[in-house]
Amino acid sequence: MRDFASHISARRAIAPAAAVTDNTPLVSEIIDLSGFGQAMFVIAIGALATAAATFTVLVEHGDDPALTDAEAVPDSQLTGSEAEASFDGNDDNETRKIGYVGPKQFVRLTITPANNAGAANVSAVALLGTPRYWPAA
Repeated sequence: MRDFASHISARRAIAPAAAVTDNTPLVSEIIDLSGFGQAMFVIAIGALATAAATFTVLVEHGDDPALTDAEAVPDSQLTGSEAEASFDGNDDNETRKIGYVGPKQFVRLTITPANNAGAANVSAVALLGTPRYWPAA
């Protein structure tokens, strides 16, 4: 069966909210991968007011539910790269993605703006795949 929805589960990572107007990092929810073998963050970029702004993506993982043991994910455990998922002020209304195939139970996404002086509308969703039990809830 070609049913994609039964093979994934979606989690809110960075909620749609008021636009970021400075260089405060956008830090996602901690995503629990229990019952799933992989994850992908989908970043939705809305209007970006500062053309000179850059937004750097970082994916961290760990085994502690609060991620007190967080460490940057090695490139070999990512599908795509953090550089490819990053964006700048000229990338209005686009999307980016980055996947995780590492061994840890918890992951999070951080998007760090630089030179951002205007409104930046950004949100993200985590898609969990390869469910241990099918169909995925």
